[in-house]
Amino acid sequence: MLETARDLTLEAAQSAGAARSLNPRPPRDLPFSQVKKLLDSRNDRDILEGLRKVISMMYRSKQCLPFFSSVVKNVASPNVEVKKLVYIYLLHYAESEPDLALLSINTIQKSLTDQNPQVRAMALRVMSGIKVPVISQIVSLAIKRGCGDMSPYVRKAAALAIPKCYKLDPNTMPQLLDYLTVLLGDKQYYVAGSAVAAYLEICPERVDLIHKHYKSLVRKLVDMDEWGQLATLRLMSIYARKCLPKRTKKMKKSKTQGFYDDEASEEEGLIGEEVQILDPDLELFLKACKSLLHSRNSAVIVSVARCFLDLGTPEYIDSAIGPLVALLRSPQDIRQIALYNIVNVCLARPERFVQYANHFLVHASDPFTVARLKFEVWTLIYPHCEPHIRDMILCELEQFTRALNPEIVQESVRAIGRCAQSDSHASARCLRLLLDQVSSLDGNLSAESLTVIRHLIQRDPQNHVKTVILLAKNLDTTPNPEARATIIWLVGEFAGIDYENNIAPDVLRILAKGFASESEPAKLQIVLLAAKVYLHYLNHLREQQPPPSSPEEPPSTYTDDSTNPFASSSSPPISTTPPAPEAPPNLDHPIPKLWNYILLLARYDTSYDLRDRTRTYRALLANPSSTQLASLMLLAPKPVPHAPSPSEVRKGLPLGSTSLVLGTKFGVGQGLELPEWVEEGQEPDPKLRDDVGAGKDAGGRSGFLGERPAGEALDAAVRVEKEREKGKGRMVEKSLEDWLGEEEKEGEKREESDEETETEEESEYEEITESEEDEELDDKAETKGLVDKGTSSSSSSR
Repeated sequence: MLETARDLTLEAAQSAGAARSLNPRPPRDLPFSQVKKLLDSRNDRDILEGLRKVISMMYRSKQCLPFFSSVVKNVASPNVEVKKLVYIYLLHYAESEPDLALLSINTIQKSLTDQNPQVRAMALRVMSGIKVPVISQIVSLAIKRGCGDMSPYVRKAAALAIPKCYKLDPNTMPQLLDYLTVLLGDKQYYVAGSAVAAYLEICPERVDLIHKHYKSLVRKLVDMDEWGQLATLRLMSIYARKCLPKRTKKMKKSKTQGFYDDEASEEEGLIGEEVQILDPDLELFLKACKSLLHSRNSAVIVSVARCFLDLGTPEYIDSAIGPLVALLRSPQDIRQIALYNIVNVCLARPERFVQYANHFLVHASDPFTVARLKFEVWTLIYPHCEPHIRDMILCELEQFTRALNPEIVQESVRAIGRCAQSDSHASARCLRLLLDQVSSLDGNLSAESLTVIRHLIQRDPQNHVKTVILLAKNLDTTPNPEARATIIWLVGEFAGIDYENNIAPDVLRILAKGFASESEPAKLQIVLLAAKVYLHYLNHLREQQPPPSSPEEPPSTYTDDSTNPFASSSSPPISTTPPAPEAPPNLDHPIPKLWNYILLLARYDTSYDLRDRTRTYRALLANPSSTQLASLMLLAPKPVPHAPSPSEVRKGLPLGSTSLVLGTKFGVGQGLELPEWVEEGQEPDPKLRDDVGAGKDAGGRSGFLGERPAGEALDAAVRVEKEREKGKGRMVEKSLEDWLGEEEKEGEKREESDEETETEEESEYEEITESEEDEELDDKAETKGLVDKGTSSSSSSR
């Protein structure tokens, strides 16, 4: 007793001293001889101090193998703390020293029969963690013993040891499958969760082992720990795809009948939409998952959302949106991962995120990735929002176009463009916002704004001629090369509209003056603009040229069939008049002069790409009478650009996977895809999923409460007892009148029973009195007989 008090006092003093030190020093290593002396001591406190020093040095990558023999001999210590540290040391060095580790196997095996379940579980964990293939059969026998242990803590350790034993020796698979089947049916939820994790690691394709445990695992899902819940959700998703078919049914829309009977219905003849019909067992699983949406673990919430997205109906997906949005209040690292999953769900159900639009407001402390994902959610829900929410989104995006971070500025401009594409009514306002950014001193902002403006103009070019003229006026104040190239390209696209009043030749004339000082992207667009302007000029000349006709000399024709053997009576005469040559372009016109001047400037440019492209354009336009190929290449209609959401490439990736965050180009997260739905008619028999062995634990012991929580089990027991007393098949909900009526009936029954008891007591009393009277008469008769006998005897003696 005094020794224990002394140890506690010393430990408390050491803890207080460590807490008072403001600048804690790193632990000082003791000499080898002193540590060995502590390990060889007979005092548990000294051994524990020596083991702590060894473990500290081990985790600081110091050499601790010389202490192996001194540490291992303490494995038989009765002190639990000493055993824990010895087991930690063994797990760390058993692979490098297998011969010495084998010496402690016998002692560890003896610990499997210890009275303390914690010691038994630790022994099983250490034995399975020693990576020596020779002891695989010993580990298998230890797992078998652990599967039948009374303590669920030991059975959980046995479940976690199954994958380790399989890695030691894959030939033990048949034995391990038997152990795993027993543990999957264990009534303790934390044992079943560990068994599911072991199942997914060694035999995820053996769905036949899950049939009889399906419903029990679903009922225990709520009570499992987070790791067990994640493993079970993954297992049930795979099982549902392989064993539960996806059924659909066409639901007819409600037809609106006219006011009069002879009027035809408005929606007559419409085909109903297909609606998914859930299998009863699948619906049981999805309903059990709903309670997990209130979990404190973000990974569990994301996994439930993935199950609803892959297996459930839209109603189940909608129920998971609120908990997903609630993850935005988590720390920054969780918030970013949650946003990737939210965007993926929003791609499928954007209209359900409208009510949470305020939750995606960008804060000043948000990093760029979080801000980009919030902008993306806004652009996805923008077409489904009400007008006041749309105004709020556009005002926020406009505010961030003036941010200090250039990346956030670019993303806000792109978000404005996507909002304009998704809603044609808001394109005019978005265009005004972007035109205000063109003259910005920030080159990145102006270039990105012009790119988005170009996409909006190409969607409706006829109504944006004035917009192009306004952009052309801003060429002198736009220093960014990409922005200037975009404006020049837009001017070239509009060079054929209203040829007489087009500004393209004047813009080309102004740009030709400073051609040498332009950047390479701008030079490429200037040469392209010159080619388009010259091509439109040639096409305009052809349109103005009168058709070739000469009334004085009619064309001569061949009419002699003898000279033309292929002629027939129905073939038309062949004309011999050559076509009139087109008039060559007027070289004194400003447009041909500008074209030749641009060709001359580009000929001596330092960029070989520019020189090659110029030679291509010159070859296309070398023959003014043949411009069909040039028109096909330069004036072909451009497809309307569409800027999709950046996360469209991640659509279809599983929620919660690494590939959803990093992308598929890194090749991570593969193998998490679920199998295809089993075809109807090829699924296993649903009777295989009926509960088997209810009320027994893994060892076959009965008397447990089962998979239900304790409260439900007690309620059920009370209900059964009441049913047994009243002789009814089931309990029925009763109203106040029923309760009052029952009380009146019970009062009448009590009165009747009281009357019956009174009558019974009276009858019993009467019977008792009668019996007493009879007894008295009998006694009198007997006494009288005795008296008569006495008198007769006395008379005879006389």
